[in-house]
Amino acid sequence: MKRLKHFKNKYVITSIVFVVYILFLDDVDVFTIARQEIKLNKLENERALLLDKFTETKNTLEQLDNTKALERYAREEKLFKRDNEDIFVIVKED
Repeated sequence: MKRLKHFKNKYVITSIVFVVYILFLDDVDVFTIARQEIKLNKLENERALLLDKFTETKNTLEQLDNTKALERYAREEKLFKRDNEDIFVIVKED
């Protein structure tokens, strides 16, 4: 009976209702915050990957200032060829 005595107090009841509302019923509840944190972590990881790709592409672009380096890149990466030659692509299967 002593336990029920505390629940008759209007301040305790109001506090409990307030806490339940804040944790579960509000627009920004605990579950929404957790989902947003997960989404933020995924976006930060994706941002890091994109920054790595960007720096790699920037370095490649800086190296392509030389004409011979540009031709080498075009031949190796994009499989460009001269008019009088054939290209054989060898694919290594595991």
